[in-house]
Amino acid sequence: MKPFRSLLMPLALLAVSLPAAANLQLAQKNNCMACHAVDKKVLGPAYQDVAKKYAGQKDAVAAVTASIQKGGSGKWGPVPMPAQPTLSEADAKALATWIVGGAK
Repeated sequence: MKPFRSLLMPLALLAVSLPAAANLQLAQKNNCMACHAVDKKVLGPAYQDVAKKYAGQKDAVAAVTASIQKGGSGKWGPVPMPAQPTLSEADAKALATWIVGGAK
């Protein structure tokens, strides 16, 4: 039994870290990182700041998903967020979930 247990922990850790890495790669692939960073303001807000703003809101993922797809202005200053209409609903939701979770 012990050899089996010794395999489970690394696999569990890998499974936990893969979604975060995949969503960072999704953000990079879709040029989100040209205006955003995880922990500092670039042109747009840091993803960690977005997570703080939406913390505790039931509709946080839906609101961030909509902002990603439709764009917006006035929430974070004078620079508007351009709409991302070519991004699939699933990818926009995956990014929003990652961002609202603190981009970890």
